[in-house]
Amino acid sequence: MTMAGQEREIDSVLLVAFGGPTPGCCKERDPCPGEAYCFVHGILGTSPAREKRVREVAAHYKELGGFSPMNDLTLAQARELERALASRGLALPVVCGMRHWRPLVRDALAELASRGLSRPLAVIMAPHQSTVSWDWYVKVAGEAEDELGASSPRIAGYLDPWFREEGFVRANAERVREATAGWDRSRFQACGLVFTAHAIPKPVERTSPYVRQLGESAAAVARLLEKPAHEIAFQSQPGEGGSSIPWSSPDVSETIEKLAREGKRDVVLCPIGFLCDHVEVLYDLDVAARGTACEHGLGYFRAGTVGSHPSFLGMLADRIAARVGR
Repeated sequence: MTMAGQEREIDSVLLVAFGGPTPGCCKERDPCPGEAYCFVHGILGTSPAREKRVREVAAHYKELGGFSPMNDLTLAQARELERALASRGLALPVVCGMRHWRPLVRDALAELASRGLSRPLAVIMAPHQSTVSWDWYVKVAGEAEDELGASSPRIAGYLDPWFREEGFVRANAERVREATAGWDRSRFQACGLVFTAHAIPKPVERTSPYVRQLGESAAAVARLLEKPAHEIAFQSQPGEGGSSIPWSSPDVSETIEKLAREGKRDVVLCPIGFLCDHVEVLYDLDVAARGTACEHGLGYFRAGTVGSHPSFLGMLADRIAARVGR
């Protein structure tokens, strides 16, 4: 069968995202240590050497109420994307499958099967590619298909990367403008503009396009904002003693300190590596990075994530329509 023939069989869309803890005990431990603990434990594994880091990150969730808004926000993206597709004449159901929490990818595939759908186009909800982000999502989706066996829908393909597409770039630029509303041009040009993304291990960084793609995304947004001077920084690295290998640098707090030494009065952070708010944004930026900015006398302003911005979801809808030949 030709690739074009395969594409015409697409009957749904599967958003594959990271996931975050939501209320509801997983019943894997007695007594229950809390959803956040089980969520982080599931990511970092059972090694005793990682227990300190598990408890550290779980405490971040607890400081923010114990849960994450990520799943609800991703479900909202799915609903809006489905509407955008319908407005383009495509009646494609959109479902979400998470890598690390319910609904898992296998749950989403089972839902599609129960609705008589068998050929979803998968959209990986990560803007930049590495083996620990993009490739891992593909692996999890394949494992979910295998786990469900013959009854599983078969993923018809994956939407190509969109890290420099106009809709993604425009949505990020508008989020920066929202964060700096009321500023005159001189204040904006004088601020420190920092684009952030999740750090990854250096060995992975060296063998993936992650940092290059991040740089292209940031440069495109900066051009649209007419502010070529900007910084790229990384966040959410393991704490001291949390990893024996180096991770992406510079750290966002180090970058904020550098901007303070340079005499900046304001710092604007754009979490371009994230598509909706969760603990890496709400704690690592709005608590930890904000604290660093305040310690050094800088005004702290954080752009929103693209979330359900119409430019972002419209871009995804256009690209999906192109894949199905509409």
